[in-house]
Amino acid sequence: MSADQAFEVVQTLLDGPENRFPLTFNSDLPRIRELFHAATRNQWDPKTDVDWDQLKPEAYTDEQRYAARLYWSRRAWSEYGAISESPSLQLRFGLENRPSDMQLFFTIRSQEEARHAEVCHTMAEKLGGYIEKPVQQLFEGSVATHGVRRATLNADVPLEGIIAALVCTAEEIAFDVFKHLDDVTRDPVARQIVRFIMRDESRHCAFGWYFLEAICEQLTPEQKKMIENSVITMMEKVELNGYHSAWLAPENPASRSEVDADRITYEAGLGSTVEEEEKPVFVATVQRIREQMKPLGINLPPFSHPKLGTI
Repeated sequence: MSADQAFEVVQTLLDGPENRFPLTFNSDLPRIRELFHAATRNQWDPKTDVDWDQLKPEAYTDEQRYAARLYWSRRAWSEYGAISESPSLQLRFGLENRPSDMQLFFTIRSQEEARHAEVCHTMAEKLGGYIEKPVQQLFEGSVATHGVRRATLNADVPLEGIIAALVCTAEEIAFDVFKHLDDVTRDPVARQIVRFIMRDESRHCAFGWYFLEAICEQLTPEQKKMIENSVITMMEKVELNGYHSAWLAPENPASRSEVDADRITYEAGLGSTVEEEEKPVFVATVQRIREQMKPLGINLPPFSHPKLGTI
């Protein structure tokens, strides 16, 4: 999704009175300022804003509840790592004297990611109990980001590359994953959670694209190449390794058990999806990311995967 499209999603999903944060801004990026204001006036609480009374665990079989526990626990695992990204990125924005709008936006982003982890953890708990780690250790590599987050504290990695990889790539994929889940999830509480997360992710994506569009004209070809390399690492080592979609993980008994659990969860309408449903969504997202980066001078190569071919 383009930055403008993401901004339109934010505006469409917004409700409630405007509550401006009483600070003076010095950025010439008004859209980022608006994203910050939108976030401050649209906070939500996983404990009180999700209608947990609508969740009826007894309506599902033991197998369905266990599969959904595994799915929502895995969603929480993916958010735990994200919580550490925003503070370190905020530090980089401060050390590099970036506009205050950008720094403040990341204070809100870290709060939102903490809520995502909490709400996913709570969903697993209410279905019978949160699962602390993959049942089979082999799958742990698929829900790790392979050192990508450490780049946020590496001065040799440009901030633009980190934003392009973590926000314009990984979070763009996450937004489309949740948008698809909104279409296929039937349980009212699971769908409510998906929509809360999707709303937040739309702001994150919009920030990333506005940031890149504003900065790319100032970058050298060498810097743009570093951005390309960051995005390639994110795609090959994280996303195509099964970080957001278990069916993309390397074939082994561990990933098969996760994929089977996802199918059971999907069929119960408790969240998740299946390869045949999500594959065209994933391919379209990657193609869109490539097309959006091209005018910025960031040229991504084709990516290959056994289940996708070359995209």
